[in-house]
Amino acid sequence: MKTNEVLADLKRRFPNEPEYHQAVEEVLSTIEDEYNRHPEYERINLIERLCIPDRIFSFRVSWVDDKGRVQNNMGYRVQHNNAIGPYKGGIRFHSSVNLSILKFLAFEQTFKNSLTTLAMGGAKGGSDFSPRGKSNMEVMRFCQAFIAELWRQIGADTDVPAGDIGVGAREVGYMYGFYKKMAREFTGTFTGKGISFGGSLMRPEATGYGNCYFLLNMLATKGIDIAGKRVAVSGSGNVATYTVQKLLQLGAKVVSMSDSNGTIIARDGLTQEEFDYIFELKNIMRGRISEVHEQFPHIEYHDGCRPWRLVQCDIAMPSATQNELDGDDADALLAGGCFAVSEGANMPSTAEAVHKFLDARILYAPGKAANAGGVATSGLEMAQNSQKLSWSAEEVDAKLRDIMANIHAQCVRYGRESDTYVNYVRGANVAGFIKVADAMMAQGVL
Repeated sequence: MKTNEVLADLKRRFPNEPEYHQAVEEVLSTIEDEYNRHPEYERINLIERLCIPDRIFSFRVSWVDDKGRVQNNMGYRVQHNNAIGPYKGGIRFHSSVNLSILKFLAFEQTFKNSLTTLAMGGAKGGSDFSPRGKSNMEVMRFCQAFIAELWRQIGADTDVPAGDIGVGAREVGYMYGFYKKMAREFTGTFTGKGISFGGSLMRPEATGYGNCYFLLNMLATKGIDIAGKRVAVSGSGNVATYTVQKLLQLGAKVVSMSDSNGTIIARDGLTQEEFDYIFELKNIMRGRISEVHEQFPHIEYHDGCRPWRLVQCDIAMPSATQNELDGDDADALLAGGCFAVSEGANMPSTAEAVHKFLDARILYAPGKAANAGGVATSGLEMAQNSQKLSWSAEEVDAKLRDIMANIHAQCVRYGRESDTYVNYVRGANVAGFIKVADAMMAQGVL
């Protein structure tokens, strides 16, 4: 395999999909040597089969708003690879959603799920519908219309969706309820469900907590204690808020959070009181991050800005969305003394930023490893649903810690370089690739 040739062919066949191309290039450039050690892979053109999704469903979603007007959105489900288990991946509702973004997410999900060692393939879905500003009834009607088109393609042993940006417990509940009505079955077809109907304790916390657990394992390789370290976090959704919650429990100083409108800076670190207000504001009141400055005037608000050039930090944890941290942001972080980056979002750093982090030899954990705690706990929810059991929060948290430690160990095993530096990007990609490739080889050409 020659990465440039494979990528050029994919760009020719699937033009105008930059996020998908970026994700493929990042993986192929790190697994090329491992792939070429196995001529049997090339004989069956395994790499092309791994890059191109198994199937893609796209459909119109028509729904009625509160004024009685018919609205139309696009819906998608990308089922990328099920070599190691049923398709598994979130559903995203956001105005930015398009096929390129969902293909990149499904491709990344395939390797992330492989890293967890649980039986889950890779998928992703969503719509350009945005729940922001919509009433509960409008969101319900949209979710039901979305599932009316998709329900035949999903199932507990076929494809198990979950939440993502714009899709929380409310949206999952509406979608699962309508799926249950259409399929006439009560199974673990969705994860991220409410506790009262099959959800798992610790699922909301899992991505943020898991990222912190991975970071702790990474810092331990250098003998670094997180207590007192200044941490810049982006985002203020589910991942970011639970990341900050765990960081405060660990004694870190969180100096930033953000949303799509701007960033707050707490130069002395957020207090528990301030964080509790933010948590309620974002998760219950669905307010904007700018309101934090109104409540606590000493906390700065920077409209239209991301945190990376606004404040110095020891650790950065981008937890908002893809490509939110570019090369100039990376330069600012490095100049300010940042020695570790652990990604809570999917591909939040541009390719240029990733290269700068790796060239600087800092601790850098890509999202497919660091934020795998969410899907890992979804896998634990699937296991509980299959057994008709409910585990305690302590049991789930202990399993999450073990899974993140195991993912870290895999990254170190395959990512350690001759000078002992651990390239977590290469380690995560190679570890995830090997399991999927071996399963594809064993099952023949499908």
